[in-house]
Amino acid sequence: STHLAFKFLVCVSGVYGDRVSVSVMEGDSVTLHTGVQTNQQEDIKWYFSGTRIAQISGELSDICTDVQCNVGTERFRDRLQLDNQTGSLTIMNINTTHSGLYKLVVLSSSGDSEMIFGVSVTGVSAAEQDEMKEGESVTLDPGVTKHPNDVMTWFFNDILIAEITGDQSKICTDDECDERFRGKLKLDNQTGSLTITNTRTTDSGLYKLQINSSSSSFSFRRVKSFSVSVTAGICIAVVVLLVAAAVTAAVVYCRRRRYRQAAQNVGITYCSFNQIYESCCALKNL
Repeated sequence: STHLAFKFLVCVSGVYGDRVSVSVMEGDSVTLHTGVQTNQQEDIKWYFSGTRIAQISGELSDICTDVQCNVGTERFRDRLQLDNQTGSLTIMNINTTHSGLYKLVVLSSSGDSEMIFGVSVTGVSAAEQDEMKEGESVTLDPGVTKHPNDVMTWFFNDILIAEITGDQSKICTDDECDERFRGKLKLDNQTGSLTITNTRTTDSGLYKLQINSSSSSFSFRRVKSFSVSVTAGICIAVVVLLVAAAVTAAVVYCRRRRYRQAAQNVGITYCSFNQIYESCCALKNL
C-alpha cells in the first residue's frame, strides 16, 4: 500500500477583539465575511495595507483597478469579487503577495465599525507523483484536519467520484465511473482520505480534492492535486521472459542449421531417431 501524504497548513481562525487571523495556502479562494446586509448599511469599504481596494455604497459597488491597488504590481488583477448582498470580499487564487492586513470599515447611520483580517498565505509545492504496480493499493491523504462543516469532493480527470459532506459520504455508481472503480474506492470520513484498491493502469491520471470550509468570519475553497501512475510490472516481466526465450530459441536454431550445413558439405549422412534405433537393434541380433 502506498501513501501519498500532502502536508497542508490547516486553516485556523482566531478572533481577537475585532481582529480575525486567517491562514491559507497558495491557490485557495478566500472570502472575508462582513456579517452584515448592505441594505442595512450605508457604506462598506475594504482596505489592504492602507489602500482601498473595494467599496459598496448603497446599490453601487466598486473594485479598484490595478493602478489604484498597487502601482505596477497588478497584485489583485481579476482576483477580487464583492458580494452585493453582504459586502463580503473574495480573493481568488490567492498567493503569498496577498499576505497582510485587510481592514473592513462599515459606515452606517447607527454607527461606524471596523474589523481587521490578518491573512497569512503559505506557498505549496507541485503535486507529488507516485508510481505503483498493478494490484497495489494507494491512499490519497489530504493531510488536513477535517472540520464538521467541511465539504470534501474527489475528482478523477474532472469526473466526480466521491464526496464527503459532514458525516455523510457518497461514492459514485458504476455508471458514473464507467465501471473503472467498481468496488475499489474507500473513503475515510474522519480524514477525508481516498483509497483505491487493486489498482490498474486505467487508474492512472490526475486526482483532485476540493475542500470547502466555512466559519462565521471567513470561508475558503482549496483544490489539491494528486498524480497517480500505475505500471503493469507483472505483464512487463512476462514479456521480457518471452522475448528472452524467443532469442535463445533463435540462436539455438541458427547454430543447428549452420552445423547441419557444414556436415552436409563433408558428406555426413543424418539418420532419424527411428533409423538409429533400428540399426542398433540389428547389430545386437548379430
